Amino acid sequence: MPLKITETEVKAYLEKNPDFFHNHLELLESLSVPHPSGPAVSLVTKQLEIYRAKHQKVEGQFIELIDIAKENDLTAQRMHELTLAILDSQTLDDLLDNLNEVFANCFLSDFFTLKIFNEQEHDIQSPANLFINRGSKQALAFKEVLSLNQPQCGKPPINQARILFAENALQIKSCAIIPMNFTGLEGIIAIGSREKERYKMDMGHLFLTQISEIIATQLITCLTKTHGTHSS
Repeated sequence: MPLKITETEVKAYLEKNPDFFHNHLELLESLSVPHPSGPAVSLVTKQLEIYRAKHQKVEGQFIELIDIAKENDLTAQRMHELTLAILDSQTLDDLLDNLNEVFANCFLSDFFTLKIFNEQEHDIQSPANLFINRGSKQALAFKEVLSLNQPQCGKPPINQARILFAENALQIKSCAIIPMNFTGLEGIIAIGSREKERYKMDMGHLFLTQISEIIATQLITCLTKTHGTHSS
């Protein structure tokens, strides 16, 4: 009576002898495997399909890595332009003008605004709508953002949008609200877009936080020159 070989034994043998079909190429053409979309196909055809699928997956991953690298290069270039624009600012007015220009031309943002929370009114030479009294209802609208001390992305609540972007509030479909809480300086940086997907809730915060720190550093210098102190 001939020995009956089980499927498990065949599988184990082939796993231990992966070169088996190298010495029995004729079997590859005669063997067939089920195909989910129709009749059985030869083992060679099935292997080609598997290799092709693996190749496409690797190629897709490679393209994704290239896209990420390109985006990182673009972000680094934008951060460089932002740093140069900030360093070139000698006064508060210079800084605000340069920030508006670099966010419009380099970051391709539709709207940019900056707000500083303070405890007293500033003189008439201060740029309009820059300061918000720390005890006001406007400042209270950003209490949670400041306490979390993390950028908030997505569509902003309408009350925040109106405080930040005034008459342009209804045009804001997505926004990055970046808290400034840096050596006594407290405020908000906001970058708005007409595109719903431009600033998504799950986007990374690293570069947004760096933007806040870079701007706040120069703001302190400019405010000190203008008002003698940045914490008043």
